[in-house]
Amino acid sequence: MRRKIAALALTTLATLAAGSAMAQMPSPDKIHKAWDKNADGVVDKAEWVAAGRKEERFAQVDADGDGKITVEELTTAMSKMKARRQQQGDAPQTPPPADH
Repeated sequence: MRRKIAALALTTLATLAAGSAMAQMPSPDKIHKAWDKNADGVVDKAEWVAAGRKEERFAQVDADGDGKITVEELTTAMSKMKARRQQQGDAPQTPPPADH
């Protein structure tokens, strides 16, 4: 019985921590602004990689394929990722660093 209670308590704490992590994730606008080092309003592949993101994922976020990620494209990609994680029941990963 104690093991069941301990397991339930751990599960509850993990769920609360996951929700808290999502609540603390910076907005796509804030992330985009931090990654856009030359302040031209878009994130190019060099800025993406410099922010610590995987190069092969750039094309997944660059919806129109123009070699630039807008705030709208990042917002859409993050929304899709969040929905996919919720559907799969995955715990959220560490948010992308906003200072890179």
